[in-house]
Amino acid sequence: MAETSGAVPAHPRRLMALAPCVFVLLWSAGFPVAKVALHASSPFVLLELRYLCAAGAMAVLFAILRPALPRGAQQWRDVAVVGVLVQVVYFGLTYLSLYSGASATVVALIVSLQPILVAVFAPVVVGERVRAGQWCGLVLGLAGAMTVILAGGGRTSLTPAGVALAVGALAGIVAAMLYERRFGVGHHPVSVNLIQYALGAALCLPLVFLGEGHLEWTVPFAAALGYLVIGNSLVAVTLLLAMTRAGQVARVASLFFFVPPMAAVIARVVLGEAVTPAGWLGIAVASAGVSLATRRRA
Repeated sequence: MAETSGAVPAHPRRLMALAPCVFVLLWSAGFPVAKVALHASSPFVLLELRYLCAAGAMAVLFAILRPALPRGAQQWRDVAVVGVLVQVVYFGLTYLSLYSGASATVVALIVSLQPILVAVFAPVVVGERVRAGQWCGLVLGLAGAMTVILAGGGRTSLTPAGVALAVGALAGIVAAMLYERRFGVGHHPVSVNLIQYALGAALCLPLVFLGEGHLEWTVPFAAALGYLVIGNSLVAVTLLLAMTRAGQVARVASLFFFVPPMAAVIARVVLGEAVTPAGWLGIAVASAGVSLATRRRA
């Protein structure tokens, strides 16, 4: 269809069409890359450095763009609640799970069940009926996750504690998404990210001193930290917010079924983690569950 003078140029529209795939690639790589960084650092030291760097970058953008801040105590509270759930609970427990020995594949699979749980519980939060397909997706997702866990994940030392931490991370991100859907108000992404990264850094700092506080500056650690700051905290989150504002939330949710297999492939290359045939079957079943639960009605 021909473009009119007031339409969005074709080139940016093509870039937005690629945004979901780029987001999923960057998000998937974050699991094995975080595990690389955790070979040289304890979880909350890594998170503290990540949030300080990301908050610094956002502070520069904030000074340049001068976006509006949340107005009133309630809006600040809502931004803070989501920030704590995502930056401290979700990422904190995800990194603790990886640090405990859980494979990047298993952790990615467990936390990627988030769209299923959001699809099932969001209608309850807003008073709608849950579709049969969403319940079926939940069953498939849980069955697939259990298959991967029982198959040994990435053939690493998988402990009950590692699985429990990953499940806790899943609960954190689901709670954040449900809270955002129920109470969230649209804010400028630079303002929100600056507040949430600064809050994450403030809350993780005492946890650094309560833990072992291990840090060894190596080239792999520096490269991994750079990726987590730029690839995950800045680019991936910006893409997610841009797609959300463009009305592509359902498309992003459906693409999450690519995250576990993509994370498994990247973990194989980066970490040498091998997935058993039964594990691949479980990934396929769980991915089908995510696809089914997030499918839009015809």
